[in-house]
Amino acid sequence: MYNHKVEITGVNTSTLKTLTNEEMIKLFKEYQNGNLNAKEKLVEGNLKLVLSILKKFKTTPNNINDMFQIGCIGLIKAIDNFDLNLNVCFSTYAVFLIKGEILRAFRDETPIRVSRSTKDIAYKILNYKEKYYNTYGEEPSNKQIAETLGIEEYFISYALNALKEPISIHTPIYTDGGDTIYLLDQIKAETPEYDKETLISLRKALHKLKDREREIIYNRYIIGKTQTELSEELNISQAQVSRIEKSALENIKRLVK
Repeated sequence: MYNHKVEITGVNTSTLKTLTNEEMIKLFKEYQNGNLNAKEKLVEGNLKLVLSILKKFKTTPNNINDMFQIGCIGLIKAIDNFDLNLNVCFSTYAVFLIKGEILRAFRDETPIRVSRSTKDIAYKILNYKEKYYNTYGEEPSNKQIAETLGIEEYFISYALNALKEPISIHTPIYTDGGDTIYLLDQIKAETPEYDKETLISLRKALHKLKDREREIIYNRYIIGKTQTELSEELNISQAQVSRIEKSALENIKRLVK
């Protein structure tokens, strides 16, 4: 979850008004009797709700205003369809519509097209992680997520990566007073092809590793876990994970030669 100040062009978020429950009920009755001015007041009085939901999403200065407008569409839909007779708090009802509009926009406007099913799974993972953290005060393991959502463990990293915004290959990644190194400089031109003998040697090398080395290599390069996640799961420091991983890779190189 991302907690940060949301700044909207043309909107002073510090002066936004909030309505009491009595004011909300009065305005809803007036609007449902045809008073459009009451609807405008309902929108203005609930803009802070849109902002509070928007804070939970990873937004950039380039799309924050668009996401705010989209969230307002969800707010207007909630106002138009809210039923006072159901005795439900308006904010409880509105949150689902506002969040739904924003999620739909994130799915549809991502620069690189990713299948909707993959994005849906990614958002389910994020929702599960947030609920789990709010309940237990800690992040769930990939194994817990996979078992709860009924997905393969290796797919968790893939699905979450689908939500990341792409960056230009010309993005500078390092400068040390001289020539700038760009992302493009770190990308290899061709994809290596391994012959059958090499693959067999690699498989044999993996089987010759110590159990802890093999476990870390599998989780790092097949499952996609971070060293931090592994250090927590294995109850060792991240530095230890890094040393074991480095040692395992050296052993693999030696064994496949």
